[in-house]
Amino acid sequence: MEIDIKKDLTSNWFKLLQDSICDDIKMLENNKTKFISTRWRRNKSKDEGGGEYKILKNGKVFEKVGVNFSKVYGKFPKKFQKNIPGASKDPRFWASGISVVMHMQNPQIPAMHFNTRYICTTQNWFGGGMDVTPALDDKTEKSRFHKTLKEMCNRHDKKYYNKYKKWCDEYFYLPHRNEPRGIGGIFFDYKRNNFEKDFKFIRDVGVTFQMLFNDIIKKKINKRWSLKEKEMQYIKRGRYAEFNLLYDRGTKFGLQTGGNVEGILMSLPPIAKWK
Repeated sequence: MEIDIKKDLTSNWFKLLQDSICDDIKMLENNKTKFISTRWRRNKSKDEGGGEYKILKNGKVFEKVGVNFSKVYGKFPKKFQKNIPGASKDPRFWASGISVVMHMQNPQIPAMHFNTRYICTTQNWFGGGMDVTPALDDKTEKSRFHKTLKEMCNRHDKKYYNKYKKWCDEYFYLPHRNEPRGIGGIFFDYKRNNFEKDFKFIRDVGVTFQMLFNDIIKKKINKRWSLKEKEMQYIKRGRYAEFNLLYDRGTKFGLQTGGNVEGILMSLPPIAKWK
């Protein structure tokens, strides 16, 4: 399959998924709260792609949710080339992806994160994952979340779940606090075995995330919460902000490749606290 066809297939899927996820979010909000959509270009002086990020704030369910689509291309800066597979030989790159971060009004409902991407240099690969960060413990929810992820992974390869769960546990970790960011999930990168099989997996990851966030929210949307629990949520959000600013690869990649700053930092919570 020609590389241009692969680029079109992946970027079209990521855009379609962005629209579908936003439709679900609007339905959860009973269509009473609207997204603010911002289109951006990577380089205004020449064609290097861009994207669109959609943010909804102060809804009944979502305190802030961002859904970002991007399709960018150009050349990696010299200092960045050695860290990217295939870029040391040729600095040109193409990348497309979708990222979603959800921060909830109700502290009973966890914060949720998802992203998938396809990157092309002289090598081409998929990456992505999803994880959940609750402010309050819920062992039943954790068990159900991981059971669903395992079933999804097993549809493609029985080795995926344990491998990608371990990768997620190690990645979404705050070493300066010696604690995980949340209850984990799956994380993978440099996935380039077989395009058709890998792309099928990527689509399943996106659809599974869509199913999971709808299920988690609908189960807890009417649960009562206290001010003490809201304070606990604010403290947990502080951890979330620390990770995204200090360690997150996507944040670093976006900033170092000339991405839209507001779109990159949309993952940060609207209000966070530190003790």
